[in-house]
Amino acid sequence: MRLANLRGRAALVVDGGYLDVAAASAGLFGPDLGDVYADWDHFLLWAHGALESELDIDIPVDAGSDDELDAVVPVPGQVLAVGLNYTAHAHEAGLPLPEVPLVFTKFPSAVAAPRGVLELPTDQVDWEVELAVVIGRTARRVARDEAWTYVAGLTAAQDYSARDVQLLGGAKPQFSLGKSFEGFLPLGPVLVTPEEYDDPDAIGVETRVNGHTVQKSNTSDLIFSIPQLVSYLSHIVTLRPGDVILTGTPSGVGLGMTPPRYLTDGDEVTTHIDGIGELHQACRAPEVAFDPAAILG
Repeated sequence: MRLANLRGRAALVVDGGYLDVAAASAGLFGPDLGDVYADWDHFLLWAHGALESELDIDIPVDAGSDDELDAVVPVPGQVLAVGLNYTAHAHEAGLPLPEVPLVFTKFPSAVAAPRGVLELPTDQVDWEVELAVVIGRTARRVARDEAWTYVAGLTAAQDYSARDVQLLGGAKPQFSLGKSFEGFLPLGPVLVTPEEYDDPDAIGVETRVNGHTVQKSNTSDLIFSIPQLVSYLSHIVTLRPGDVILTGTPSGVGLGMTPPRYLTDGDEVTTHIDGIGELHQACRAPEVAFDPAAILG
C-alpha cells in the first residue's frame, strides 16, 4: 500500500492518481495524516479492503501532481536520527564502527514537502540521503523480532546539515540545531508499507547533485538494522504513531570529500529510494545568511 499527502489530505495511491481517504471512508479516517497514523491498524484494514475493491467506493480518482504533494508525515511527534549507521560511511569518517546506535534529533519544524526550494542558511550545507521509518503503533520495549509490526511504512528523507552550525561548540557539537533549519527534512513523496518489498532490509538509496551521483548504497549495509533500531529506541523512549526514525546515511557526503563540497545557489538535489520515489530540492541563497555573532551581539 502507498499513502500520500495530497494538498494536505491523506490519499491512497491508486491507478490513475490518488483516492481521497476521508471522502472514500465517509469520514472514518483522515483527512489529516496524523489522524490516520493514530488509528493505523484500523486504517490498514480499511485501506486493504478499499484497494482490493471489497468496499463500495464511488469516489473519483484525483490525478494530482508531484508539485501538490506535501510531507507524508507533516507533524511528527519525534524525529530520531541515527549517525554513522552505514559501514562505508563510518570508514569515510575515519571512525570505528559504533557499538550502539548514535542518536540525535531533528526538530519537527524542519519537515518539508518532497519537492521545493531549499534555502541555504550557510555556505556549508551538506546532503545525507536517509531511509525513514514511520511508526504505526505505540512501541515500548519492543522485541527485535516483533519490531516490523510496529512500523507503518517507509519513506524517503534528506537529512540536510549545516556542518558549520552542527560543529559549533567544539567538544559539544550542535547536531540537532545544525540539522534543523527550515526545510532541512523533506519527507516523501509517499509512504510505502513494508510488505511491498521482497526484503525491506535491503533497499537501494541514492543522492544526485546536478545529476551526478554522490551517494549510492543499500540498507543491507546498515550497521544496526531497522528492527534493531526500533527495538533499541523503544527501550529508551516511547515511540508513538507518526514518529519518524532516520536510519542513517551512506558514504559520499560533501564533508567527506577532499576538499569538502557543499551545496551552493543553483544546485539541484535529487534523492532516490527504491520503491518509494524521489525528492527534489532547488538550492537557493538566503536573503540573510545565518550569523551567530550578529544575532548574539
